[in-house]
Amino acid sequence: MMMDSKVLLSVAALLAAVSLNAEAKLYKWVDENGTTHYGETIPPRYANRDTQTLEKGRLKERESSRDNLNQQTRMKTDEEIQSERRDNALVNTYSSDEEIDLARDRNLQQVEARISSYTTLLKSANENLASLQQEQERIAKQNRKTPKSLLEDLENAELRIEQFQAELDTNTAELKAVKARYAADKARYRELKGLPRQDGE
Repeated sequence: MMMDSKVLLSVAALLAAVSLNAEAKLYKWVDENGTTHYGETIPPRYANRDTQTLEKGRLKERESSRDNLNQQTRMKTDEEIQSERRDNALVNTYSSDEEIDLARDRNLQQVEARISSYTTLLKSANENLASLQQEQERIAKQNRKTPKSLLEDLENAELRIEQFQAELDTNTAELKAVKARYAADKARYRELKGLPRQDGE
């Protein structure tokens, strides 16, 4: 009986060790129906799915290259969705490429009007500065000191010229950007509609 007790104790200890070892690696996975399963091994058809590992009572996330691939795929899909939205808006906004030209011309008219306005202001400011400089030269020839008010007028005139020139440069750049944007829209519209490419596209 003493021998049988020792054998039973040895078997029990062995079973406990096996049980503890099994608990050290316990996997959790979700099947295609959304049902959560636990087991010592993962069925092959679920090997590539998101899984979790229970190790010694602690839950560890199992990371894989597939997760990174899925993330890249999602990002790519977002870009494609944005592109599709732009294409849909383009096709739904215009019924012909001539309408794109009309929309472009309307926008260009606004920018060209500003360019014309700042060109006129800049010309006037330059003429005013030239007049003030002539006045300063006349006073200098008379060996008189330039009045403080004239110096202030000269400074303000130069500042106005800088301001008008900056506005003129900004609107000139905008004019080019508007032309480029509508040219790209028109080329894409013709592509979506299956129209032949035009010269310069």
